Amino acid sequence: MNLLRHFLPLDLRYRLRSCREISFEYSRDSHTVLHRYTKGSFSAKKFDPVIYCFDDLGLENETQHYGNSCSVMAEILLSCYDYYHSFGMLTHLTTNLNSTEIEKQYGLRVRSRLREMFNLIAFPADAVDKRK
Repeated sequence: MNLLRHFLPLDLRYRLRSCREISFEYSRDSHTVLHRYTKGSFSAKKFDPVIYCFDDLGLENETQHYGNSCSVMAEILLSCYDYYHSFGMLTHLTTNLNSTEIEKQYGLRVRSRLREMFNLIAFPADAVDKRK
């Protein structure tokens, strides 16, 4: 996904963000992080949604900020779903989880929304790792 974004036109290039880093941001900045990646992610000039690619969904932990517990990525993805329907906001995602594991970690609602929002590109288990 890091390489692919360089082949896209400028208006379709996405910002790559690690789910773990977003989780750490929530620990530090609380709900402003949820706003940053959802409602606050529109360009100021044309009100076009910013496109994000969330990397390694499932590696982040459920996070707390002063005792407030939150499944940060579940909340972000549910909001992205709403903005996908309202404004055509595109979102990309990478994960090593299968659909059953996604449902177990994030719930049936998130799994259902992801099924509607995304086109799945799956690699076989014996595929060569291209990150080397």
